[in-house]
Amino acid sequence: MSELVHPLKMGSFTGVGVGPGPAGYLPLAAFEALKQADLIYVPRARGAELSVALQCLAGIDVPAHKLVEIEFNMDPDRSVLSEHYKNLAESIAARLHAGQHVAYLTIGDSMTYSTYGYILAALIESVQGLVYKTYPGITSYAAAASALDWPLGEGKERTLILPCPEDKETLRTEIETHDIIVLMKIGDRLTWVLELLREMNIAHQCVFAKRIGLSGEILARGVQTLSATDTMGYLATMLIRKTPRERR
Repeated sequence: MSELVHPLKMGSFTGVGVGPGPAGYLPLAAFEALKQADLIYVPRARGAELSVALQCLAGIDVPAHKLVEIEFNMDPDRSVLSEHYKNLAESIAARLHAGQHVAYLTIGDSMTYSTYGYILAALIESVQGLVYKTYPGITSYAAAASALDWPLGEGKERTLILPCPEDKETLRTEIETHDIIVLMKIGDRLTWVLELLREMNIAHQCVFAKRIGLSGEILARGVQTLSATDTMGYLATMLIRKTPRERR
Protein backbone atom coordinates (compact mmCIF):
# COMPACT_ATOMS: atom_id res chain seq x y z
CA MET A 1 0.00 0.00 0.00
CA SER A 2 1.50 3.29 -1.06
CA GLU A 3 1.95 6.12 1.42
CA LEU A 4 -0.35 9.10 1.23
CA VAL A 5 1.40 12.26 0.12
CA HIS A 6 0.09 15.34 1.91
CA PRO A 7 0.26 18.67 0.10
CA LEU A 8 2.48 21.33 1.63
CA LYS A 9 0.71 23.69 3.96
CA MET A 10 0.61 27.23 2.57
CA GLY A 11 3.18 29.57 4.09
CA SER A 12 2.31 32.98 5.50
CA PHE A 13 3.23 36.52 4.52
CA THR A 14 4.18 39.24 7.00
CA GLY A 15 4.72 42.94 6.39
CA VAL A 16 6.98 44.75 8.85
CA GLY A 17 7.37 48.51 9.14
CA VAL A 18 10.89 48.98 10.53
CA GLY A 19 10.59 52.71 11.28
CA PRO A 20 12.60 55.57 9.79
CA GLY A 21 16.07 54.50 10.86
CA PRO A 22 17.05 53.42 14.38
CA ALA A 23 16.91 49.68 14.97
CA GLY A 24 15.29 50.32 18.35
CA TYR A 25 12.13 51.56 16.63
CA LEU A 26 11.17 48.06 15.49
CA PRO A 27 8.03 46.92 17.40
CA LEU A 28 8.55 43.90 19.65
CA ALA A 29 5.73 41.94 18.00
CA ALA A 30 7.30 42.54 14.59
CA PHE A 31 10.69 41.42 15.92
CA GLU A 32 9.16 38.14 17.08
CA ALA A 33 7.56 37.70 13.65
CA LEU A 34 10.92 38.19 11.93
CA LYS A 35 12.46 35.47 14.10
CA GLN A 36 9.77 33.05 12.86
CA ALA A 37 10.23 33.92 9.17
CA ASP A 38 12.01 31.54 6.80
CA LEU A 39 12.85 34.37 4.41
CA ILE A 40 12.98 38.14 4.78
CA TYR A 41 12.65 40.27 1.66
CA VAL A 42 14.74 43.43 1.97
CA PRO A 43 14.05 46.18 -0.60
CA ARG A 44 16.87 48.42 -1.81
CA ALA A 45 16.29 51.48 -3.99
CA ARG A 46 17.85 51.23 -7.44
CA GLY A 47 21.23 52.99 -7.42
CA ALA A 48 21.60 52.77 -3.64
CA GLU A 49 24.55 50.82 -2.26
CA LEU A 50 22.75 49.80 0.93
CA SER A 51 19.18 48.95 1.87
CA VAL A 52 17.86 51.49 4.36
CA ALA A 53 15.39 48.88 5.63
CA LEU A 54 18.29 46.54 6.42
CA GLN A 55 20.16 49.33 8.21
CA CYS A 56 17.12 49.69 10.45
CA LEU A 57 17.86 46.18 11.74
CA ALA A 58 21.38 47.09 12.81
CA GLY A 59 22.31 45.29 16.02
CA ILE A 60 19.58 42.68 15.60
CA ASP A 61 20.79 39.15 14.98
CA VAL A 62 19.15 38.13 11.71
CA PRO A 63 20.79 35.14 9.97
CA ALA A 64 22.20 36.21 6.60
CA HIS A 65 20.74 33.14 4.85
CA LYS A 66 17.24 34.43 5.58
CA LEU A 67 17.75 37.71 3.72
CA VAL A 68 16.62 38.17 0.13
CA GLU A 69 17.66 41.61 -1.13
CA ILE A 70 15.60 42.99 -4.00
CA GLU A 71 16.33 46.08 -6.07
CA PHE A 72 13.27 48.27 -6.09
CA ASN A 73 12.24 50.12 -9.20
CA MET A 74 10.99 53.65 -8.44
CA ASP A 75 10.10 54.39 -12.09
CA PRO A 76 7.36 57.07 -12.36
CA ASP A 77 5.74 55.10 -15.21
CA ARG A 78 2.83 53.31 -13.54
CA SER A 79 2.81 50.49 -16.11
CA VAL A 80 6.47 49.75 -15.37
CA LEU A 81 5.77 49.78 -11.63
CA SER A 82 2.73 47.53 -12.05
CA GLU A 83 4.83 44.93 -13.88
CA HIS A 84 7.51 45.20 -11.20
CA TYR A 85 5.01 44.57 -8.38
CA LYS A 86 3.46 41.69 -10.31
CA ASN A 87 6.83 39.97 -10.80
CA LEU A 88 7.78 40.45 -7.15
CA ALA A 89 4.43 39.11 -5.98
CA GLU A 90 4.91 36.02 -8.18
CA SER A 91 8.30 35.42 -6.60
CA ILE A 92 6.88 35.69 -3.08
CA ALA A 93 3.85 33.56 -4.00
CA ALA A 94 6.14 30.73 -5.14
CA ARG A 95 7.79 30.77 -1.71
CA LEU A 96 4.41 30.71 0.02
CA HIS A 97 3.20 27.77 -2.06
CA ALA A 98 6.39 25.96 -1.02
CA GLY A 99 5.27 26.34 2.58
CA GLN A 100 7.72 29.07 3.57
CA HIS A 101 6.92 31.95 5.90
CA VAL A 102 7.95 35.17 4.20
CA ALA A 103 8.46 38.62 5.75
CA TYR A 104 8.78 41.86 3.82
CA LEU A 105 10.54 44.88 5.32
CA THR A 106 9.51 48.44 4.58
CA ILE A 107 10.88 51.65 6.04
CA GLY A 108 8.58 53.85 8.09
CA ASP A 109 5.05 52.49 8.50
CA SER A 110 3.81 49.55 6.44
CA MET A 111 0.70 51.35 5.21
CA THR A 112 1.83 54.97 4.90
CA TYR A 113 3.13 55.79 1.39
CA SER A 114 4.75 52.37 1.33
CA THR A 115 5.58 49.94 -1.46
CA TYR A 116 4.32 47.19 0.83
CA GLY A 117 0.70 48.12 0.11
CA TYR A 118 1.17 47.38 -3.60
CA ILE A 119 2.85 44.04 -2.88
CA LEU A 120 0.11 42.98 -0.47
CA ALA A 121 -2.63 43.91 -2.94
CA ALA A 122 -0.94 41.89 -5.69
CA LEU A 123 -0.59 38.87 -3.39
CA ILE A 124 -4.21 39.02 -2.20
CA GLU A 125 -5.28 39.03 -5.84
CA SER A 126 -3.04 36.15 -6.93
CA VAL A 127 -2.82 33.82 -3.90
CA GLN A 128 -6.10 32.17 -2.93
CA GLY A 129 -6.49 31.91 0.85
CA LEU A 130 -3.45 34.08 1.53
CA VAL A 131 -2.50 34.04 5.21
CA TYR A 132 -0.94 37.38 6.14
CA LYS A 133 -0.40 39.90 8.91
CA THR A 134 0.82 43.49 8.76
CA TYR A 135 2.80 45.12 11.58
CA PRO A 136 2.78 48.92 11.72
CA GLY A 137 5.94 50.95 12.05
CA ILE A 138 6.88 54.41 13.26
CA THR A 139 6.44 57.01 10.51
CA SER A 140 9.18 59.46 9.59
CA TYR A 141 7.02 62.39 10.63
CA ALA A 142 6.23 60.89 14.05
CA ALA A 143 9.96 60.33 14.59
CA ALA A 144 10.75 63.86 13.39
CA ALA A 145 8.15 65.40 15.69
CA SER A 146 9.59 63.53 18.69
CA ALA A 147 13.20 64.34 17.82
CA LEU A 148 12.42 68.04 17.43
CA ASP A 149 9.87 68.47 20.28
CA TRP A 150 7.28 69.54 17.71
CA PRO A 151 3.63 68.51 18.39
CA LEU A 152 1.85 67.31 15.25
CA GLY A 153 -1.47 68.62 16.47
CA GLU A 154 -2.96 70.17 19.60
CA GLY A 155 -6.58 70.85 20.51
CA LYS A 156 -8.57 71.06 17.29
CA GLU A 157 -5.71 71.85 14.93
CA ARG A 158 -6.12 70.27 11.50
CA THR A 159 -3.13 68.31 10.21
CA LEU A 160 -2.64 67.36 6.55
CA ILE A 161 -0.21 64.67 5.40
CA LEU A 162 0.84 65.73 1.93
CA PRO A 163 3.22 64.51 -0.77
CA CYS A 164 4.89 67.70 -1.98
CA PRO A 165 2.91 69.36 -4.81
CA GLU A 166 4.60 70.24 -8.09
CA ASP A 167 4.17 73.99 -7.72
CA LYS A 168 4.46 76.71 -5.10
CA GLU A 169 0.93 78.08 -5.29
CA THR A 170 -0.70 74.71 -4.64
CA LEU A 171 1.37 74.29 -1.51
CA ARG A 172 0.58 77.86 -0.43
CA THR A 173 -3.14 77.08 -0.66
CA GLU A 174 -2.74 73.90 1.41
CA ILE A 175 -0.84 75.79 4.11
CA GLU A 176 -3.43 78.57 4.20
CA THR A 177 -6.30 76.09 4.63
CA HIS A 178 -4.73 73.86 7.31
CA ASP A 179 -3.02 74.40 10.64
CA ILE A 180 -0.19 71.91 10.17
CA ILE A 181 1.26 70.30 7.06
CA VAL A 182 3.35 67.13 7.09
CA LEU A 183 5.24 67.49 3.82
CA MET A 184 6.68 64.29 2.37
CA LYS A 185 8.34 63.25 -0.91
CA ILE A 186 9.95 66.68 -1.31
CA GLY A 187 12.95 65.76 -3.43
CA ASP A 188 14.32 68.49 -5.70
CA ARG A 189 11.36 70.76 -4.90
CA LEU A 190 13.00 71.71 -1.61
CA THR A 191 14.45 74.94 -3.05
CA TRP A 192 11.10 76.55 -3.81
CA VAL A 193 9.48 75.03 -0.69
CA LEU A 194 11.99 76.92 1.46
CA GLU A 195 11.46 80.08 -0.60
CA LEU A 196 7.70 79.85 -0.01
CA LEU A 197 8.02 79.36 3.75
CA ARG A 198 10.27 82.43 3.93
CA GLU A 199 7.88 84.46 1.77
CA MET A 200 5.02 83.52 4.12
CA ASN A 201 7.20 84.43 7.12
CA ILE A 202 6.66 81.05 8.78
CA ALA A 203 10.06 79.41 8.21
CA HIS A 204 11.03 79.98 11.84
CA GLN A 205 8.17 77.81 13.12
CA CYS A 206 8.77 74.91 10.73
CA VAL A 207 11.19 71.99 11.15
CA PHE A 208 13.04 69.65 8.82
CA ALA A 209 14.37 66.12 9.28
CA LYS A 210 16.37 63.85 7.00
CA ARG A 211 17.77 60.33 7.50
CA ILE A 212 16.61 60.11 11.11
CA GLY A 213 18.84 57.77 13.07
CA LEU A 214 21.09 57.05 10.09
CA SER A 215 24.44 58.40 8.96
CA GLY A 216 24.05 61.91 7.56
CA GLU A 217 21.13 62.72 9.87
CA ILE A 218 19.86 66.31 9.68
CA LEU A 219 17.51 67.83 12.26
CA ALA A 220 16.66 71.53 11.89
CA ARG A 221 14.53 73.58 14.28
CA GLY A 222 13.49 76.45 12.06
CA VAL A 223 14.38 76.48 8.37
CA GLN A 224 15.19 80.17 7.87
CA THR A 225 18.80 79.43 6.91
CA LEU A 226 18.47 75.80 5.80
CA SER A 227 20.39 75.17 2.57
CA ALA A 228 18.42 73.23 -0.05
CA THR A 229 21.66 72.23 -1.79
CA ASP A 230 23.04 70.57 1.34
CA THR A 231 19.83 68.89 2.50
CA MET A 232 17.97 67.87 -0.66
CA GLY A 233 17.36 64.17 -1.26
CA TYR A 234 15.64 60.99 -0.16
CA LEU A 235 14.17 60.32 3.33
CA ALA A 236 13.37 63.96 4.09
CA THR A 237 10.29 65.31 5.90
CA MET A 238 9.17 68.89 6.58
CA LEU A 239 6.72 69.83 9.35
CA ILE A 240 4.99 73.14 8.61
CA ARG A 241 3.05 75.23 11.12
CA LYS A 242 0.89 78.07 9.77
CA THR A 243 0.60 80.02 13.02
CA PRO A 244 2.77 80.11 16.16
CA ARG A 245 2.05 77.42 18.72
CA GLU A 246 -0.52 78.63 21.24
CA ARG A 247 0.67 78.99 24.80
CA ARG A 248 -1.46 76.93 27.21
